[in-house]
Amino acid sequence: MASPAAQSSAAGTLLQRQLKEINTAKDLSGISVGLVRDSNVFEWEVSLMINDDCKYYGGAIFRAHLTFPQDYPLMPPKLVFQNPIPFHPNIYPNGELCISILHPPGEDSYGYENANERWTPVQTPETILLSVISLFSEPNLDSPANIDAAKLLRAEREGGPKEFRKRVRQCVKESLGEFD
Repeated sequence: MASPAAQSSAAGTLLQRQLKEINTAKDLSGISVGLVRDSNVFEWEVSLMINDDCKYYGGAIFRAHLTFPQDYPLMPPKLVFQNPIPFHPNIYPNGELCISILHPPGEDSYGYENANERWTPVQTPETILLSVISLFSEPNLDSPANIDAAKLLRAEREGGPKEFRKRVRQCVKESLGEFD
């Protein structure tokens, strides 16, 4: 097994390559990435421009930090949205994203996820960010991180008040620097 320093060096080299690939990809419109600090390839700043076709979040620009562990790609990174934090069933109120592919590899101790739904080293920052954008179109209500958002979205889908839509529209406005 490689030493922690060698692992960290290999992870840093891989992340530099993956950062360059994302920034030169032609088919990743709506995704912008860079380093939070030029001296740290393990912490990325991400901007996600959510397509206008997205039912609830269309037109939003959300910023997040994608933080990679020293043993990447063996272990998953963590994605945390910055202010304003999207009101979303799969985003904790503190901004941390809850999505299966960012959960550590192996069996889920709670029995909710299969091991093949969780992190594997074949995932890349690109696949993570595309999954996040997809999650804005189709939130996972089966395992919500934000219970209030999940309840409001369920109620709205069942013909209830449009409170979820109202909260999300406010969040979208804030993401664009517009305040009421």
